[in-house]
Amino acid sequence: MTALKQYARLECAGIWRPDPEVQRQDVVVSFGDASLVISDKASRALTHWSLAAVVRINRGELPALYTPSAEGSETLEIDDDLMIEAIETVRGAILKSRPRRGRLRLILLTSGLVAALTLGALWLPGALIRHTLSVVPTPTRTEIGTNLFRAIGRVSGSPCRSFRGDQALAQLHARLLAPEKGGLLVVPEGISGTVSLPGGLMLLSRGLVEDHETPDVMAGYILAEAERKARMDPLQPVLESAGIAATLRLLTTGHLPEEALQAYAQTLTSGPRIHPPESALLERFAAADVPSTPYAYALDVTGETTLGMIEADPMRGGDARRPVLADSDWVALQGICGN
Repeated sequence: MTALKQYARLECAGIWRPDPEVQRQDVVVSFGDASLVISDKASRALTHWSLAAVVRINRGELPALYTPSAEGSETLEIDDDLMIEAIETVRGAILKSRPRRGRLRLILLTSGLVAALTLGALWLPGALIRHTLSVVPTPTRTEIGTNLFRAIGRVSGSPCRSFRGDQALAQLHARLLAPEKGGLLVVPEGISGTVSLPGGLMLLSRGLVEDHETPDVMAGYILAEAERKARMDPLQPVLESAGIAATLRLLTTGHLPEEALQAYAQTLTSGPRIHPPESALLERFAAADVPSTPYAYALDVTGETTLGMIEADPMRGGDARRPVLADSDWVALQGICGN
């Protein structure tokens, strides 16, 4: 979803409250490509709100009062007419573009019949998966990612949350992954390193924030996961694990069976991770202004199998670079899971 061109670079003042029990604060609201970016007066990103999920809770009243989702506890007051018009215009376009339940079912059923006819001639699981990946809409991907996160949560536990830690994660996402959609969450158990879910969510293991002195290792894992995601749609291994019957069910009903998600969650949390080519990773590290040496030693403490990333570190011998996170934000993130 792309915001209308006339609203590009639009900014205004607002009043943000991260929680009903927290004092309100003056912020700067920026209208992005697919999100509202809420920053403090020093231009530090505090949080991102997806435009597709923003809800107005006082229709017809001023100042306009928004929340990031129907279940969100954050609020944002805006009295700038142009910014309100921009948000309402995009929200209206989103509502119009969302297919009705019956219509979506008809579209998915038609796609399923087309896929079935194709398989009647070819019967290739790969062709079915490629077709499914091309037609599954973003809301369905997000739903699958949410359900898969619940399945993983039975092993990993609830995600770690804190006010300052969440702020640090939002800044980290903006620093390393913008303008990609999605977000970062730290989970206490069950995964090793990072995991990408359909819909844009990336999970980080607790060890990445607690077992290292600097955020450079965690940044390396995030960039490596972003490269894996760029090379393989996160929905593809879900469908490969689920099989033909479950994939056809997704096409015809818009849902994957719960047992298929449970089975894949077990594989996701315990299976080996594919390492992207070093050349592609080094390009990402260079573009993000992040050193590759800490990540290389985290993979292999001897450095023998990751020598290429150490010797070709794009930040090696360079000038002072941007820190991945400010020291105070890194300390807050290290304590996000508590003691």
